Amino acid sequence: MKTVAKYFMNGILTALPIILVFYVLVKVFDFLDGILGDTLRSYMKGGYIPGIGILATIILLTLLGWLSSQVISGQIIFLLDSALERIPLVKTLYTVIKDTFQSLLGEKKSFSTVVLVEIPATGLKSIGFVTAEDLKDLGDELSEHVAVYIPQTFQIAGFTFLVPKKEVTVLDIKAEDAMKFILSGGVASKS
Repeated sequence: MKTVAKYFMNGILTALPIILVFYVLVKVFDFLDGILGDTLRSYMKGGYIPGIGILATIILLTLLGWLSSQVISGQIIFLLDSALERIPLVKTLYTVIKDTFQSLLGEKKSFSTVVLVEIPATGLKSIGFVTAEDLKDLGDELSEHVAVYIPQTFQIAGFTFLVPKKEVTVLDIKAEDAMKFILSGGVASKS
C-alpha cells in the first residue's frame, strides 16, 4: 500500500507543475487575446480566430513603438507623457508604472545585480536586487546607501531596504536564477 501511495504522490508531483504551467499559459493567452480580440470579435462575427487579438496587439504596440521614435509623433507622445506627469495622483501612478517598466524592459535593467544582505538585528541573510545605486535625492544621509529590493516568495510583492553599500555583497548569480530561487522559497536551484 505504501508503494501505491508513493506512486500516487510521484504522479501528483509530476503532473501538477505541468498542469499549472498550461493553466497559466492559457490564462495569459486569453488575457492578451482579449485586449483587442473582444473588439475585433464584434466586427468579425463568426469568423474570429483565437489569437487574432494577440496578433493585433503586437502589431499595434510595434506601430506605437515606431511612432514614438519618429520626430512629429514622438513629440506628441512626449507632450502626452508630460501632461500625465503634471496631473496630481495620475502623476504618481503613471511615473511608478512607467519607471517600473523602464527598469524591467528598458536599456538599463534595474534587477540585474544580485546581492546578499543581512536583515538588521537578526543575523539572517536575504538575496535581493539592487534597484538604485544613487540615493542622494533622498538626502545626504543616504548617499552611501543603495536600494535593494527583496521579493517575497510566491507573490508579486516585496520589500525595499536602503542598505549601506559596504554591507552589500554582490553575488555571481544570474538574476533569473536568483528570482527562481527566491520565488520558489529556496526550493528551485540553478538550472
